[in-house]
Amino acid sequence: MAEITAERLREVLLYDPETGVFRWWVPTSRKSPFRVGKIAGSYHRDGYREIRIDKRLYRAHRLAWLYMTDKWPDLEIDHIDQDGTNNRWFNLRQATRSQNNANSRHCRNKCGFKGIFQNGPSWAAAISPNGRRVYLGSFPTPEAAHAAYVAAVRKYFC
Repeated sequence: MAEITAERLREVLLYDPETGVFRWWVPTSRKSPFRVGKIAGSYHRDGYREIRIDKRLYRAHRLAWLYMTDKWPDLEIDHIDQDGTNNRWFNLRQATRSQNNANSRHCRNKCGFKGIFQNGPSWAAAISPNGRRVYLGSFPTPEAAHAAYVAAVRKYFC
């Protein structure tokens, strides 16, 4: 089944770039349960809004890109504020997988800082731009390691 076109998307949904909300413009079929004006889609368990159009499921942030630019994104769509529910136009940008991961909230360590790990009695920082890991050094505190990580994010991703 082919992906939806920008033209078809605009036939069935209205997108408000100020709020990031899609609303049904017309029912997608005679049997459609969707009412005109109702917010389209629902939230997936991973926190992103999904919308089913013509029997195919789409992520709302990717539909917003299509709606505003008339073409599907070449890369991933990153939520600048790290809030996957915020699909306002100014909050969306194309990003590589590496850039998108660098802007995620995910932290897999005990101290709560992203990009660092305990290395014996000290703390180390590392970053992976373009899939290659760059070791940033060893630090006496998690805060110092995190500061190095933040500086590297600015260098590689901003």
